[in-house]
Amino acid sequence: MADEALSAGAVARRLGVAVTTLRTWHQRYGLGPSEHIPGHHRRYTPTDLARLEIMRRLTAEGVSPAEAARWARQAPDPAPTGTVAGSRVLPSGRDGGGTIPVGRAGPAARGLARAAMRLDAAAISETIAHALAAGGVVATWEGLLRPVLAGIGERHAATAGLIEVEHLVSRCVSEALSAASRAKVPTGPARILLSCADEEQHTLPLEALAATLAEAGVSYRMLGARVPVTALVEAVNRTGPAAVVLWSHTRATADPAQLSALLAAPRRPLLVLAAGPGWRADTLPAGVVRPVDLAEAVSLAVAVRDSLEQSTGD
Repeated sequence: MADEALSAGAVARRLGVAVTTLRTWHQRYGLGPSEHIPGHHRRYTPTDLARLEIMRRLTAEGVSPAEAARWARQAPDPAPTGTVAGSRVLPSGRDGGGTIPVGRAGPAARGLARAAMRLDAAAISETIAHALAAGGVVATWEGLLRPVLAGIGERHAATAGLIEVEHLVSRCVSEALSAASRAKVPTGPARILLSCADEEQHTLPLEALAATLAEAGVSYRMLGARVPVTALVEAVNRTGPAAVVLWSHTRATADPAQLSALLAAPRRPLLVLAAGPGWRADTLPAGVVRPVDLAEAVSLAVAVRDSLEQSTGD
């Protein structure tokens, strides 16, 4: 790690804790920022961060905050977990955050993974909100949320555990994406219809798409999870959308007949997008587009919306 002083927000994201937790540790246990430049906020040095990492790990293992702070403070040169710090060996134990793999994702994703393992809803929500404000929906989804959600899914597949983690993180993500959508309410008619395939219950990627469309000023309708094909076709016929996005997370819900039904609808949309890993490219009906990622789905939806509005305005 570079020898750079960090703000409280940056430290919170690295550790996967809330800024309010850092303030508590500072006020109650003296584990605060040590670098002070006149006229500026105090900042955390690498040594401060290493001691806070000891504090975070031990409290996550069930050690009382006061005892964890004592161990953190007495370490003159904090060492990695389970190694010698000064002349004392720190209590060892399982580091909950390390059980969610996030691949090559950055410090914010690792911090979010640690917060998820501690079921720390405040830290989870704070990390997501900061990422959305700083980088927008697409960057947050691709660089932060998708790696952590995929890691949770990977660990669940291997251990059949982390169900409570998945539920809490999903709720926090859904709330954050909903708030992002409400913050920028598009005007004009809803040209895009978003729906999950029949029996498909994974809605978070579709919620991310909705938030990104709102961010781009594109109105949409969201039908949500488990939409029978008859209901989807009825919605298309009643609203006449320019584009329909049908999400499938697994092969079990990716029935191409649903796409064929959309193409045969009396008010056939200009564009049908088969989104999600459930769809196989070689089974898609002619005329259906399979976007490779969130950014491409948004780009296609915006293009078809603009094309329709231009043609109706001529």
